[in-house]
Parts: sequence; structure tokens; C-alpha cells
Amino acid sequence: MRPSSASSSAPATLAVVDLGSNSFRLEIGEVRGQQIRVLETLREMLRFGGGLDKKNRITAAARRKALMCLARFGERLSDFDSSHVRAVATNTFRIAANVDDFLPEAEMTLGFPIEIISGHEEARLIYLGTSYCLPRSSATRLIIDIGGGSTEFIIGQESQPQKLESLKLGCVNMSQRFFADNRLSVANFKKAETYARAEIEPIARSFDHKYWYEAFASSGSALALSEILEANGWSSGGITSDGLTALRKTMIAGKTLFNLKLAALKPERVPVLAGGLIIMRAAMTELRIPHIAPVGGALRLGALYELLGRHHDHDSRDATVEQLLDDYHLDRPHVRRVATLAQDLFRQLCPKADAADAQMLQWAALLHGVGASISHIVYHKHSAYILQNRDMPGFSSAEQNRLAVLALTCRGSLGKAAPYLQDATLCRQILALRLALLFYRARRPVELPVIKLRLQGKTLSCRFGARWLAAHPLTEYLIDKERREWEAVGWLWKGM
Repeated sequence: MRPSSASSSAPATLAVVDLGSNSFRLEIGEVRGQQIRVLETLREMLRFGGGLDKKNRITAAARRKALMCLARFGERLSDFDSSHVRAVATNTFRIAANVDDFLPEAEMTLGFPIEIISGHEEARLIYLGTSYCLPRSSATRLIIDIGGGSTEFIIGQESQPQKLESLKLGCVNMSQRFFADNRLSVANFKKAETYARAEIEPIARSFDHKYWYEAFASSGSALALSEILEANGWSSGGITSDGLTALRKTMIAGKTLFNLKLAALKPERVPVLAGGLIIMRAAMTELRIPHIAPVGGALRLGALYELLGRHHDHDSRDATVEQLLDDYHLDRPHVRRVATLAQDLFRQLCPKADAADAQMLQWAALLHGVGASISHIVYHKHSAYILQNRDMPGFSSAEQNRLAVLALTCRGSLGKAAPYLQDATLCRQILALRLALLFYRARRPVELPVIKLRLQGKTLSCRFGARWLAAHPLTEYLIDKERREWEAVGWLWKGM
């Protein structure tokens, strides 16, 4: 993979790779101030979600097709700085049992890190993307996005989502589950519709039409359905329940997918048309939606604008951290002191550290104590669980895992940290955070000594100031205890 760049220079172009369950896409946009104009889109209909076996493992054939596609995308992105590219993976990556085996090879082939995002994060980015494509309005809106492996439901106002939900209903998995033999029968449709409505029913109350003014759908399935209904005279514009019913009757009359002769039906959409129709029809029924208008944007555009925001100091992750500081009533002055010292120590331990790694350490230092709201005694364990499992807008699953590891290892025995100490950067982050917490154990401002650290391999040379330590015997004791923890896992501490 290309090394991450610490440069904060304004990008001329940005790129997003969207690894969906139905298709893989690469979208490149030109930055014009605070706006993005899409320059190029590459799409390959891989139906990756259909490449899982009965144990939810990515098959060898699906793996080969995916890697070949990623190699082509990687070639197009070969001259892009790593900070100008974001690759996001959705439902199939979330559920694949062997994704940990596949992901490193996929990242190496593409040349960039791949973020597996949660369903709620996918929904948030979808809403962000569509908000840039819709006319400005203060009206509350419903957005539905039918993907290959999941469907996202979002209610929001202007650019702010208010309710987010992601269900494991997709045009690929529904088509495979109920129409694998390509037969279109009343019985198949009834089974599929019953299943889809049962999945949507638990969220129907929260997303009912009384909570929004207008409804939009942002996926390829929605656009295809809208075009088919209009081209065949079943709708004067957009998607309606009557139009979907007419399409359903025509499909059943055709008996098989191969017999479908519909205006505006593209060949690549045929295998997943039934699944998309079922989900859309079930959603309109359960949520009492009279009409849905298709809209562009969605996940890729949302990810592009999110990436642009990071270059203009409008990182949604900062807002998420601030929200958590409020939600868990953390002592802001204390955690900011810890974060400042941890970053200073990390820069000494890792002089060539990437800005992104320093930023991750800062967030971990700010949030290390969220678990204290559950129990102060083992707060680090509770903090790790919260940071691993809470919905955190802007953060990928891998980033949340990093925060959780840093919270878990910030205090106590280093035995639990053994699996993570092989990662040189993570190891230095752990050491920096543990030392910062040690010096601010009293949770009040302290006039710190001059601290000097230098790391070579597993040998840490350090100087804390003998006179200062003599005046602070508890801190001296804690430093010695910390030294013994590191020596127990094979490190050597010595003075400078």
C-alpha cells in the first residue's frame, strides 16, 4: 500500500472506491472550493454479495474477480496521494467469515486502505451524499437506498440525519434467496414479500410517513425501477405502489427472468430486478409511502464530501468525539492534558509518525475514560467495549477497533497487550498513552519535568529529571512499576 501522507495541502481531485455487494465503483471528483464536480465513474457489476458460500465465506472465484477489479482501480489511482483516496466496503465485507484473510490482499492490490463501515455509517454517508443533490429545503425527508446486500433507511432535515437504520435486505441476496432458479411465480413473490415485510416491520413505526414530508430513493435499483415504470407507462414520474404492482404482474406473466421484455430494462439489472422490486414494494407498504422520487449522490458522493471535509478541518470524527465527551460527562481539561502529553511523547518515540496516527492517539486519549460511567475500577475494559461497539459517525470499523485497543491497554497489566505490541506504531501509541496517564494520575494540572524519550528496537532510553522525581515519590514509584511491566514483555528501559 502507498504510505499515508501527512500533507494537509488542498487536493485538486479526490477519489472514492465503493465496494458494494452488487457492484464495485470508483468515483473521481474535482474539488472547486467547497464543492465537488464528479469527473469520472468506473463501475464493475461483480455481484460480490453472491460470491459467498453457505458458510458466508468469500469463494475463490469471487476473490479472483474482486482482485482483478481492484487492480484496475489501483492502476487508475496510481498517481493519487493516499490522503486523497477513501475506499469503503459495505455489507458483504461486514458479514464475510473470512474477510480478515481477504482484506490485506485486497488492500495491497488496490494500493490503499479499505474501511469496512457499519450499516449506520453507510446510511449516514448516503444521506450526506443525497443532501448535496436535492434542492435546499427545510422539509423532513426520507431516503431509502437498496444495495446489493443491505437497505438503508434515513430520515433527516437539510444536511443532518435524524434517524438511521440498516437492514440486511439487498437486491442480490433477496434475488438469490427467492429467485435463484430464475422462475417468477406468484408463490415465489409471496414468500419474498412476506420475508421483506417482516424484516421492515420492526422499524416501520419509526419511519412511518407521519415523520417525513417527502421520500426519495438513491440506489441503482431505485433508478432502474423508476425508469422501467415510466418507460412502460406505469408511472408518470418516480415510483408508485400501483406502478410496482403492474411491474410485478408483468414479471409473473413472463414466468422466468429470461422472458422479460421491458422497456428501459438493462441486461445487467435483470438478475437482481426481482429482489429490488420486492424490497421497494415492501418498504412502500410498511412505511405507507405514496410516491418515491429517485435521487443521485448516495454513498460515493457522501464519502467524497466527507473526505473533502477532512482536508478543510471539518472532520465529522471530531464532532463524534465531542459528542461522546458530552454523553459520558468526561472531564475535558483532564483528557485534553492527557492527549497533549501523549502526542508529545508519541512524537519523541516515533519522529516520522504519520499525522493520522497522531490524530488517532489524540482521540483515544480524549475518550479513554468513557467506560468510567459504568465502573471506575475496570473502566478501561468498559471503554474498549463502548468504543468498539457504539455507533461513531465518521469512524470505520478498523478505526474504532484501534481506539478500543488503546483504551483497553492504557492501564493495568501489559499481558493483555501482547498481541498488539508487534505493531510498531500501535506499540508506541500504547506506551505514550500509558505514560501520559501516569503523569496525570491525580487528574489535575501538574508542572511536568522535561521528559526525554528515545526508542531503538525494544530499548527505551528515557530521562524524567531526578530532582523532579525525588519531589514526586508516587510518580517515581509508578514509573518504576511501568518499567517492570515493559521488561516483563521483553523490553529494556535505561537512563539517558
